[in-house]
Formats: sequence, C-alpha cells, structure tokens
Amino acid sequence: MSAQRSKSAPNPGPWPRPPAALPHVRLSEPPNGAKVCVAGLVLVRQRPGTANGVIFLTLEDETGISNVIVWRAAYERFRRAVVSGRCLRVTGTLQRESGVVQIIADRIEDISHMLDDLARAPKAGGQSEPGGKPPESAGHWE
Repeated sequence: MSAQRSKSAPNPGPWPRPPAALPHVRLSEPPNGAKVCVAGLVLVRQRPGTANGVIFLTLEDETGISNVIVWRAAYERFRRAVVSGRCLRVTGTLQRESGVVQIIADRIEDISHMLDDLARAPKAGGQSEPGGKPPESAGHWE
C-alpha cells in the first residue's frame, strides 16, 4: 500500500474493503459537511503540544491517503483504537477548505483484524486491485 513498496514485491491481493467505507480517491465527490466513512492503514499519528489535545491521523487505502482530525472528546471515547489500531474505520464530517480535505472524526473503530483477510483471500468478488479503480458501489455519504 505504500508508494515505497518494491516493484518486485508480490501483489498482496485486493483490499478487504470494510462495508460502507468510501475509497480515499472518491473523497472529492461528497459535498463539504457530508457524513462519510473511510478506512485504512494508520500511517501517522500526530499530537502536537500546541494543538490543545487534538490528534491528527493519516490513513491510507489502496487509492490514496486521508487526513483525520480527532478532537479531544472523540479521542477520549475511542482512545484504544486511536492509540493502538493499525487499521481504522473512521466516520465523521467531511471538511474541505482551501483545497485540503479532512475528516472530523465522530466515530473510530479498530479494524486491524481485517488485515488478516489480506493473507487469507487473494481475490474477493467486486474488490479493486491495489492501484486500480475502486468499484462504483464502494462507500456512501449522507
């Protein structure tokens, strides 16, 4: 899933997309303020001392990355997932400002167990190949 993966590395198979998770590449489609759900590997967790308890997450799926803002109240409710999850599903409000897209987290779920599915199922019906176009039916927003 990383751009730094060796070209000779074996193809790990399709991403086992969590239900209702919008591929990161499609985050330009929902309107500003829409409720969205995304999922991906946690690349970065940042908690700057100047951010008053706000945590910034960077998630990656097979189509790209998403920036997630976790306010203190959400962090306190979903602390375990935020701190230890390797793969997360985040539901929240899409915020688009000056060309930057972020998700303000309302709910955070640790779905690290889905990483095991990559090793078990080389192909799953209706899933995209890494780097490929996600299926049109993947994800939704409100």
